[in-house]
Amino acid sequence: MRERLRPLCTRRAWLTWGLAAPLATRAQVGAAPRPTAERVLRVGTDIAEVGFDPVRVSDRSSVTINAHIFESPLTYDLLARPARLRPQTAAALPEVSDDFTRFVFTLREGTYFADDPAFGGRPRELVAADYVYSLKRYFDPSNPTEHLFHFENAGILGLNELRARALQAKAGLDYDAPVAGLRVLDRYRFEVRLARPDPRFVQLFAVPGLTGALAREVVERYGDELPAHPVGTGPFMLQRWRRGSQVRLVRNPRFREQVFDTLATTLSEEDRALLARLQGRRLPLVDAVEMQVILEEQPRWLAFYGQELDVLELPPTLAPAVMPGGRLAPHLARRGVQARSQLDASVRHTFFNCEDADLGGLSPERVALRRAIALAYDNEAELRSVFKGQGVAAQSMVVPGVVGYDPTLISPHGRGDVARARALLDLYGYHDRDGDGWREHPSGQPLTLRMSGLNDSRQRAINELWLKQMKAVGLRIVFESGQFGELIKNSLAGRLQMWSYSWSTGQPDGDFFLALAYGPNAGQANDARFVLPAYDQAYARQRALPDGAERLAAMREANRLMLAYQPYLPHFHALRVDLTQPGVVGYRRHPFTRDWWRFTALD
Repeated sequence: MRERLRPLCTRRAWLTWGLAAPLATRAQVGAAPRPTAERVLRVGTDIAEVGFDPVRVSDRSSVTINAHIFESPLTYDLLARPARLRPQTAAALPEVSDDFTRFVFTLREGTYFADDPAFGGRPRELVAADYVYSLKRYFDPSNPTEHLFHFENAGILGLNELRARALQAKAGLDYDAPVAGLRVLDRYRFEVRLARPDPRFVQLFAVPGLTGALAREVVERYGDELPAHPVGTGPFMLQRWRRGSQVRLVRNPRFREQVFDTLATTLSEEDRALLARLQGRRLPLVDAVEMQVILEEQPRWLAFYGQELDVLELPPTLAPAVMPGGRLAPHLARRGVQARSQLDASVRHTFFNCEDADLGGLSPERVALRRAIALAYDNEAELRSVFKGQGVAAQSMVVPGVVGYDPTLISPHGRGDVARARALLDLYGYHDRDGDGWREHPSGQPLTLRMSGLNDSRQRAINELWLKQMKAVGLRIVFESGQFGELIKNSLAGRLQMWSYSWSTGQPDGDFFLALAYGPNAGQANDARFVLPAYDQAYARQRALPDGAERLAAMREANRLMLAYQPYLPHFHALRVDLTQPGVVGYRRHPFTRDWWRFTALD
């Protein structure tokens, strides 16, 4: 799933005492024995959910929960590497025309939505019209979304025009209007037709956060309250939601019969052991999932240590104590705790608003300013001091493990090269003309950088590093804080100058990360609001090409342009460490899907 990840907002409290605490800590944090009648997977997170309408949300917690409630036609095999598509609610992989402009999906019969009053007390089967309706929702001007570009750029015949008519009329979308590019063929088949070739378009249909099916009756019944009433065909359904505190999912009684298996032909020893243990067992393997939102690191760690949580993503600041030398601490290993590390398909970065009065523009001096900032910042220092080495310094926005990633690329940016940054600023006329210690624009106008972020201790530590590095090159920087939802809103409106957060992808392809600089995506994924015709041409060219050497060359050309004009400063690709209690089986982070709880057992 391509999703916007909120910046890690955990506290930096040092918990050496907590890590070495005896099991008696459990009583101190109020743990209770697990009920034996119900298998409940308890998960901790530091990110408060926003809601459960796939069109409207992009934070990590909401996206993960949605992936267990809603289902796209396709998915990725849990164990197959490289990633391999397989049917989910579809009966088979779609029919695809030779020119990649026509796609026909056939659904399996007997897939049902979870029961809901919107269905009038009758079972409601999933049909082709549900996917057609769900896709059209992205084009409805009344639905605020930052995901529209995925389908808008694909050029689904007639949908952009349908949206334009709704915008002109200042009304909602006419969902019943026929559209040449999106048609129901019969009860279980629908067709998508594109204006131009898109060889990887089918991958969008393996992302429940984009193409999960909703029923029209549910959307119309709940209206603006829809994010609190998710009704899907997935293995779980929402039972209880305490906003910003706890989400409880329970098994969907209507969920079809699905068993644990794999299409992979080559398996690691670990995967073979997992398959032997779980193969043929009906999914999901637990009765309920409770996600606890615990913002602070200290109580979140103590909840896991005291066995109140079954699963915890290790906060990077605790890595030196929990995973010294990259190995699980002996006292945790003796308890049967397991740790699983994986380089995430994500990139933490800072965007520079290319429409900003101080930082934006394509003139040589403005490009030089952004490049000087990027040269001066020290990614390795951020990784070392703030994230405790839990990541790999990024050379570009394209992440490891996807098509288009270039492991040979070495970028000069983010290396803390103060001397080169100062020389570049001097060369382009950024001098301290009034003697106050800070550089002004070549025109003599004042120059101030503005970095936005959350108001927490981790962000303050990052701000200290920004302040140190910018002061070293004579650039004034101030810091502005806000809530995550507020920051997204202001970013989409172009009101932020600089902001750091993470993007991850739900596809094994680098197109999304290149799309972050595509001009027509400004106001959606292109937070930098970068517009360069040469870049747009390079991006469009690689998008239309099938995979191969020619496309890789086009992707590298686009990547070089992005690095040259510097709308983004990539920082690092995160190393995720998942800790699980004894008895948790099968919990693993797939690089491109998020329905991990479907495959997790408590044995």
